[in-house]
Amino acid sequence: MSPRPLTPATLTRRGFLAASVLGGAALVACSRSTPAGAPSSPSMSDAITAAEAARPHTGKTVTARLMPGTADIDLGGTKARTLAYNNQVPGPLIRANVGDEIAVTVDNGLDHPTSVHWHGIALRNDMDGAEPASRTIGPGSSFKYRFSSPYPGTYWAHPHAGMDTDYGLYVPVIIDDPAEPGRYDAEWIVMLDDWTSGVGTSPDEIYKGLRSMSSGGGSMPGMPGMGQMPATPGVGGAGPSDLLGGDGGDVSYPYYLINGRIPAAPTTFNAKPGQRIRIRLINAAADTAFRVALAGHRMTVTHTDGFPVMPTDVDALLLGMGERYDVVVTAASGVFPLVAAAEGKNAVARALLTTGAGSTPDAAFRPPELTGRVGTVDTFVATPQVQLATSSEIDLQARLSGTMMQYDWMINGRPFDHTVPLTIRQGQRATLTFTNATMMWHPMHLHGHTFQVVKPDGSPGPRKDTLIVKPMQTVTVRLLADNPGVWMLHCHNGYHMEAGMMTTLNYTG
Repeated sequence: MSPRPLTPATLTRRGFLAASVLGGAALVACSRSTPAGAPSSPSMSDAITAAEAARPHTGKTVTARLMPGTADIDLGGTKARTLAYNNQVPGPLIRANVGDEIAVTVDNGLDHPTSVHWHGIALRNDMDGAEPASRTIGPGSSFKYRFSSPYPGTYWAHPHAGMDTDYGLYVPVIIDDPAEPGRYDAEWIVMLDDWTSGVGTSPDEIYKGLRSMSSGGGSMPGMPGMGQMPATPGVGGAGPSDLLGGDGGDVSYPYYLINGRIPAAPTTFNAKPGQRIRIRLINAAADTAFRVALAGHRMTVTHTDGFPVMPTDVDALLLGMGERYDVVVTAASGVFPLVAAAEGKNAVARALLTTGAGSTPDAAFRPPELTGRVGTVDTFVATPQVQLATSSEIDLQARLSGTMMQYDWMINGRPFDHTVPLTIRQGQRATLTFTNATMMWHPMHLHGHTFQVVKPDGSPGPRKDTLIVKPMQTVTVRLLADNPGVWMLHCHNGYHMEAGMMTTLNYTG
């Protein structure tokens, strides 16, 4: 069930102006239905089975059970009726070693179909948790996902069904490498989120409000000759972000959370002074990028989206929706807020690192590290052992288009239900070029694969599966077609994705 909408909001003036600059393309009605022509054949099934057999296998099975359903969640003195896994936010940690079989039973307690997508894991295609590769799970039904991961790293899982992406349905997933040297003393898993479910306008009502702008004929007040914007609950409120090259997002939220808690009632991680702490940062938000800093500390970035980078010191980090970063800090003595500033939204999420006596800063405190050296995708370089070949056999293009006014987000000029898939053959080396022709930023995510970012000067960047593409920016990545199937490629802004900014990467032959 969808919690009842409670509070109104308005569209950002800046976002509306950006849309006006681009002009009003005709709105194409779109849905999350399967695109025409999605291949399904015995030969593809055989290829998927063969790819799974080629992955490492330990013979061990890790089991878990996820029960999505309606839940009453305490966010820290603020109660929210929402959707969650196993009555908790975040849901329970799923952890395995490389090559373990992961067997997760999902019992759907929702009143609508759902799925679980294993974000970032290069798993078998029919277990990806996104149509058309794998089916949704009907209300009252169960399904068991079975797969293994060939790579260690920080991952997460969430539904790939409608606006369920903006509720409390997410869990951390950690894949360990037993051979990795233990260079830290403690581990802190940090999940970031923007929150409206049960305390503000529901995600479904927000989406309806965003789409209604294209048919209401309204505009922002005070714009000559353009009329009055109709009331749109939950929509708007974000301002500009220099790091993102434009508006921070489409939605301003009542709260921003770390590990399911509001800033006034943060979770606390206890450690000892001098300990090396590995912090695994995961952005599970639907519409918010976060700039993250730990007061009184510099962070050494060691991994992006699960893959190692040359260790790099930063004061803060930018994470778009779906991105993950691993950092290591050496704990000082005292009480230190970990602050995640919502880019362009003038609000923060926070948690506390406690290693000794000290006072807790005010909930609105912003550490000076937030304005220091901020790590972005261009800051990092993959370690030599995980870099991909520079040669390419095929060039793929993903042109991102759409406007805030029409709310008609597309890839290569088409919404998802009319998409023309990108095609590739098993074993091909490819370049994929993202060209953002919009005035909004888009965190682009490719299922089942990682790619290597090519920096503007042509040098290698990090290995990733989710990448921020800023307004009017072109970014090229390299990938190897080593995981056959039909794979989603989409914007990880939940509202842009639902409005049609998705296509598929289809293996042929």
